[in-house]
Amino acid sequence: MKAVILLSGGLDSSTVLYQAVADGYKCYAISFDYQQRHQRELKAAIAIAQSTQVLVHKVVNFDLRSWGGSALTDTSIELPSDRAVSEMSQNVPVTYVPARNTIFLSFALAYAETIAAQRVYIGVNALDYSGYPDCRPDYIQAMQEVFRLGTKLGREGQPIAIETPLINLKKTEIIQLGNQLGVPWEKTWSCYAGGAIACGVCDACRLRLAAFAELGLEDPILYRTRI
Repeated sequence: MKAVILLSGGLDSSTVLYQAVADGYKCYAISFDYQQRHQRELKAAIAIAQSTQVLVHKVVNFDLRSWGGSALTDTSIELPSDRAVSEMSQNVPVTYVPARNTIFLSFALAYAETIAAQRVYIGVNALDYSGYPDCRPDYIQAMQEVFRLGTKLGREGQPIAIETPLINLKKTEIIQLGNQLGVPWEKTWSCYAGGAIACGVCDACRLRLAAFAELGLEDPILYRTRI
């Protein structure tokens, strides 16, 4: 059994990769260099892929700066910082990249059908990132129908399934799962800011730090600022 894993190098996607390995799949990881502000995450994705049983790791290149529309693809848009966790899901944040997961899942679907994989794993989470429209269960259900209708395999009655093992987990629960699976957190990267050291104040850093702190654990990566 084969699975394609969307791997950003962050805490969530790294846990998903380790879960897919634990589930017994031969894993084919795919990461994306879309000229994101935080390209440092690609180094983490490579390190995570090398840390476990990945048969192939592909990095796909394209440039979403062409139209921007997000603080992650347009440096003129300021990153939110020092926000309370409760603020982060009230509205769609400027770190939302238009249709990003649709783009990513389309690449993953094409790759999965080509190699005859049965599953595509993605680390979307509806609890911590409910402000992102493409991380919600109804979106995943709709994309599952696209997988069924838009592929030869799907039309032949063998649709590729989207696996979302983290979608209903809190960030603390994801860390606990990752600990059980042996995810090397020191190799992961969550910061949006794009520096050599995690900023500690962007939304991704604050969510991550708050979860580790709630569990009474020390996040092993370096930060310029810790909450």
